Amino acid sequence: MRRKIVLFIIIAICFLLQTTVFRALTFANIGPNLLIIVVSSFGLMRGKKEGLWVGFFCGLLIDIFFGFYLGGYALLYMYIGYINGLFKKRFYPDDIKLPMILIGSSDIVNNLMIYIVMFFNLRLSNWHEMVSHCGFDLHFSDGQ
Repeated sequence: MRRKIVLFIIIAICFLLQTTVFRALTFANIGPNLLIIVVSSFGLMRGKKEGLWVGFFCGLLIDIFFGFYLGGYALLYMYIGYINGLFKKRFYPDDIKLPMILIGSSDIVNNLMIYIVMFFNLRLSNWHEMVSHCGFDLHFSDGQ
């Protein structure tokens, strides 16, 4: 029980820091994603099942406060936590390369999947606006 309370406090603090303090400290609209770090770390250190559940609750928090659809981020973070949990047997606390590689690749996969979903969402709903903007940009990008 104490472990779950500590986990809830860690997730809540990271969520609050990510959504308040680190939004004000961004450089070129880039800031750290603490929830990806938490999900990857718990998946790597405690295994697939815990990574899956931590990812689900972190993603659900993002869905509730910032998501367009309920469950999209929860599913994505759940997969990230589960896949990081697959590397539990290869994790040694003294070796820092594996956690750094997994956290970096988790962040890249997260942002890439968000980009793909947003692209197809815009593409399917506002394709005529996108084409007109593309034509406008191409017209003024010919160097004249």
